[in-house]
Amino acid sequence: MLLYNVAITLYDLAAYLLFPFSRKPRKMIKGHWVVYDLLRQQREENADYIWFHAASLGEFEQGRPMIEEIKRRHPDKKILLTFFSPSGYEVRKHYEGADIVCYLPFDKPHNVRKFLDLARPSMAFFIKYEFWKNYLDELKRRGIPTYSVSSVFRKDQVFFKWYGGLYRKVLHDFTCLYVQNELSRRYLAKIGVTDVKIAGDTRFDRVLEIMHSAKELPLVEAFCGGGQVLVAGSSWQPDEELFIRYFNEHPGMKLIIAPHVIDDLHLVDIINRLKRPYVRYSKATPEKAAKADCLIVDCYGLLSSIYRYGTMSYVGGGFGVGIHNTLEAAVYGIPVIFGPKYQKFVEAKELIETGGAFTISNYAALEALLDRLVSDKEFLTKSGEAAGHYVVSRAGATEKILEDITL
Repeated sequence: MLLYNVAITLYDLAAYLLFPFSRKPRKMIKGHWVVYDLLRQQREENADYIWFHAASLGEFEQGRPMIEEIKRRHPDKKILLTFFSPSGYEVRKHYEGADIVCYLPFDKPHNVRKFLDLARPSMAFFIKYEFWKNYLDELKRRGIPTYSVSSVFRKDQVFFKWYGGLYRKVLHDFTCLYVQNELSRRYLAKIGVTDVKIAGDTRFDRVLEIMHSAKELPLVEAFCGGGQVLVAGSSWQPDEELFIRYFNEHPGMKLIIAPHVIDDLHLVDIINRLKRPYVRYSKATPEKAAKADCLIVDCYGLLSSIYRYGTMSYVGGGFGVGIHNTLEAAVYGIPVIFGPKYQKFVEAKELIETGGAFTISNYAALEALLDRLVSDKEFLTKSGEAAGHYVVSRAGATEKILEDITL
């Protein structure tokens, strides 16, 4: 316990030391400064607050179906939403589905007590990989029901190591862990954690919601013109080196690039690689788009709607720390391609097993795969149908969890 608290204190100190030099720590620390005043000002005295905590934007999207379904069923309930990362908070700080949105103060005992004294939630939901020991210990001590949602457990995690005793104890703080799959339940059972139920992944519910409310984008429709279109989403430079090369060498295919990082340096790098006509989304008209072969999406918030216009998709990140959201593409019934670093993502492995996704590790593999998808219509259709069916077949986690919990 002492080592854990020391580690958190050092993390806190590091953030303060980086404050003058880095925008992300600066935003986080400034957000922490106002948390307690924000709770004092915004919390309604006699209201019933349900607390959702998400590390960042991806985890928020996982929790979002539950938040919105709770609000629909119980409009009298209030939602407190907290984030650890600025990349989640800064994007969703004005999210209308929550009544209070703020940062979660660092997991130090004094912070924990002060936060819970002010927030006073009736229950708490931690999304996927959030296991803050002091918060969870204090929630259990106060008798506040606490749930882990859409969590996944693997044998390489610290809970299952010989030195993971402290962390294993944290798992007993949860009233119930709603895990994604049977394998997670088995790993937990081996270390004596039995308050576990298999509910699936709420992200499937979320991407189906997004699909049904996807934006009509006339500019993108004009660009596609009914031809073969590869939509490359959340791409990084190693991804772009491969699919841009294919695009340059195959004039029959159009390309939409929605890079993960949108800044001038990255956009210039993309443009310098292109050998065919391109247009940037922010500077395009439907007429200009129709004449281009490559559409560069240089703004945020459109990717989940753009996938619907693709014939096939490439999801970036697989040559770095790990792939991004494959379900956003698969839900539209198109094949999904990604790099080799996907092993930590259950849905990626299952998409490959069902035939809806493919992994590549070099240009030769990508070229062979795209050539087949372009030339073999039956293969393209079956792959896309497999991807779409996979998403639909895994939906329903939100309903399973809420049916199991008394609100």
